[in-house]
Amino acid sequence: MTSTAGTSQISKKVVSKDEWVKKLSDVKIDKADLNKLIMNYFVIEGYKDAAEAFSQECGLSPSIDVDSIQDRMNIRNAIQNGNVEEAIERVNDLNPEALVNNKLFQQRLIEYIREGKITEALEFAQDELAPRGEENPEFLEELERTMALLAFDDTSVSPVGDLLHPSQRQRTASELNAAILTSQSQEKDPKLPSLLKMLVWAQDELDEKVLFPRMKNLVTAELSDTNDSTTNNTAINNSFMST
Repeated sequence: MTSTAGTSQISKKVVSKDEWVKKLSDVKIDKADLNKLIMNYFVIEGYKDAAEAFSQECGLSPSIDVDSIQDRMNIRNAIQNGNVEEAIERVNDLNPEALVNNKLFQQRLIEYIREGKITEALEFAQDELAPRGEENPEFLEELERTMALLAFDDTSVSPVGDLLHPSQRQRTASELNAAILTSQSQEKDPKLPSLLKMLVWAQDELDEKVLFPRMKNLVTAELSDTNDSTTNNTAINNSFMST
């Protein structure tokens, strides 16, 4: 007896890898649009050197002053290195309006706790963060979550131990970068990640009707064989969601 899944699989139209590659090669994409997409990513994510090199290579000027890119990169680096006081000073010099972002001050508290400066952590939480929490219930929850780190001598077993992971610094740096761009009336999110998400979604939708060689690696654009499409569907989604 043939299974329902098997029947569904057989009823799909099959597109060979050669045929699919030909279809892709027939799609005409304006190189200028691709260059703008790449430059958009470099500028928003703060890759000054890459933006300048790419500008010289393709003759496309960045949409904003490159010096402001370096300013944001310095702030990002300071946060990722745990130097939150330096980051706060740099933000204050660059654009004080971005300091309304509470994540940076939460990160300062996290760094006090990481360094074992408990007295400083308590004073900072009471004097600087508690008033912000009164005005913002969502931030108050984050403050309470951060303070929970103090309940464990071994933070590695704490249910909120993820706050001490380097990825927390990365999240804070990214959110502050977006806040600075917003305060400067610039785009805060690069277009490229959204397009990649759209690609994954489109492949999932097409997979309901057609057996085709999916793109199984977003970095190399490597295509799977047609009969591997279901397996690689799961792999690429898992890979994308983990980035």
